[in-house]
Order: sequence, then C-alpha cells, then structure tokens
Amino acid sequence: MALVAQFLPLPNRTALGARWKALEAQADAAFFLSWTWVGAWLASYDVRPELLAVTDEAGADVALALVGHAMMPRLLGRTATLSLNQSGDGQADRPYVEYNGLLAARGREAEAATAAIAALGCRRDWRALRLSGIAPDSPLLDMPCWTKRRVDASPVYQVDLDGVRGVAGDYLSLLSANTRSQVRRAIKDHGGGLPHVARAGANEVTPWLAEMAALNSGRHADNAWDDPAFRGFVTTIVEQGRASGTVDLLRFTDAGGVVGLLVNFVHRGQALNYQSAFADPRTGKDKPGLLCHAAAVDHYAARGLALYSLLAGKDRYKQSLSTCQESLDWWVIERFSPRLAAEAALRYILKRPASA
Repeated sequence: MALVAQFLPLPNRTALGARWKALEAQADAAFFLSWTWVGAWLASYDVRPELLAVTDEAGADVALALVGHAMMPRLLGRTATLSLNQSGDGQADRPYVEYNGLLAARGREAEAATAAIAALGCRRDWRALRLSGIAPDSPLLDMPCWTKRRVDASPVYQVDLDGVRGVAGDYLSLLSANTRSQVRRAIKDHGGGLPHVARAGANEVTPWLAEMAALNSGRHADNAWDDPAFRGFVTTIVEQGRASGTVDLLRFTDAGGVVGLLVNFVHRGQALNYQSAFADPRTGKDKPGLLCHAAAVDHYAARGLALYSLLAGKDRYKQSLSTCQESLDWWVIERFSPRLAAEAALRYILKRPASA
C-alpha cells in the first residue's frame, strides 16, 4: 500500500524525541537529521515548525522532517516559503543545516520522498520551498514545479583517514608541497610538534566553550558567536552529544598555551568539524588553524574513523587540508505566481545571481 504523508502540529519535545529516535535507529541518516541536532535546535530557538510525518498502512513512521513556514523577503516583496528542517527565520537558522533531507527508514528513502512530494504539492499556502544543504541527487528535487533555482553549491572538503593510515600516519605527505611547508613551519614555531589534543569532560564544557567564544569575539563582521541563542545551541549540542559520544569538544595546547578548540560531530565512522576557534598566530607565518586540524586528523585516524570532514565551505584552508571531496546544493523550488514571474524577468534583466 502507498505511504501516507501528512503535516501535523509539532508535538512536545519529549514525545517528538521518542518518535524521532525510534525512527533514527532504523535509518542511515546524516548527523544533521539526528535527534542530537534536531533536539538541540528546538531546545535553543523559539521556533514551531510543523512535523511532516510519512507513515505506512499500520501507522508506523517511515519518514519524518520538520517544515518551517515564513514570509521570506524577495526582490519584489515577501513570499510564503516553506523550509525543510529550517524555520525561515535567519537567526534561528544560523546553526546551518547540511546533508539535509528526510529522516527515512533504511531502504524506503525513495518511496518516502515520493509521498512527501505529494503532500507538499497538495498544500496551497506556499509559493517557494527551500531545500538547503541537500545532496545533488536528492529525490526531493524531482518535485514538479514552475521553476527550480540552485542558489548555491558548495564543496565539502574531507580527509580520507584510511589513506592517512595507509601512509603510516604521515598525513602531511598527502598534501601539496605548499601546505606541507606551511604546516611544518608552524610546527617549528610551536616547539617542533603538533599540539596536544584533549577531549572535554563534563566539567570542561562550560569553560572551554567560553574560551571559544572569547577567541572568536571581534573576528567577523557577522559573528554567530555574538548571538546568545547560537552559543546556547552549541552548549546544548555539546553537552548532549558529549554524553552519547556523538559530539567532541577538543582543546589543543602546547608549551606556549592554547592553540585552538574544535567542536566536531562523530557519526557513522566520520568526524565532522562544525565550529572552531584559534589563538592569535605567534609569528607572522604561524598557522594555528592548520596545526589544530592536522592534530585532529591524527587524533581521529588513531581512533579508527574513516573520514574527517571540514563540512561545506569554499575556504582555501579547507581545500588545502583535504584529500577528497563531495558537494552539497542549496535550492529554491517555486510555484508560478505573477510576482515571482516578474521577479525572474527582473533578475534576468539585471543579471542578478540566483542567490540574490
């Protein structure tokens, strides 16, 4: 029998958490679809997305997702927009979801997507649907529409840890000559070795995250760490994930003091670098960020993980540190409306990019 998809009011977090974790145990989902991520986001922001539930003939969950509804700004005014696993509010969406999609039971991803697409198509209260950070081959992109626009595409730079172990842990030998030179020069500035790596215990979480916030203060014009809600989200996800072994808070030190800190997700044999903070360079050519990531690669290779991911981003340092990569896309799917048609024509005339 065909699956049934419906939109429901968001249950309380206790009930939703039990339901989400039960399905998660049957899924091959990304960390960003885990309850560790979803529960921390809901606990940290005042958002009330709907629950999209895809169920079988017995009423058992086959897929779940959160769907936000908001009037989002566009070139010619605000447009009713649905957002998959996001709220549509810029502040609440600062945690920046990646590897987005449906939390779906193993082996039933395609039919769950078909049911979800049908349910979305029946709703008449939206003109645009945001699919942020999805795989290029996501079945959700098969949704019938007037137009679909890829507003961004980002590489996901990664380090193959099996490859690192294959060269007896000599990670630097896998990198370009220029990157090797930069890291080795920084190693010399730090006493001749990579910094020591420590994992936070329960008593270190609060002071180490405060240290991360202090190190990041004033370094960016639009700094997420300046937002109390974002800091609360990071604290929540670290505290919950540290207890279950799915989140690491790492601190890197040497004889000269702290070099940096990283918040990493550990999921299905992979470590995913989510947040970072680094001390000021000690010399003009010091690279504390490269040192910390190189030490993290050694740390996770020794733990037997398969991959160290720097997640989505076009930063040069991510490319320099990587040995492999994949990509994620950001799409907006649109229904026809005269205003969106006029906007498309105006964007064409003005040669505005899809992300504008």
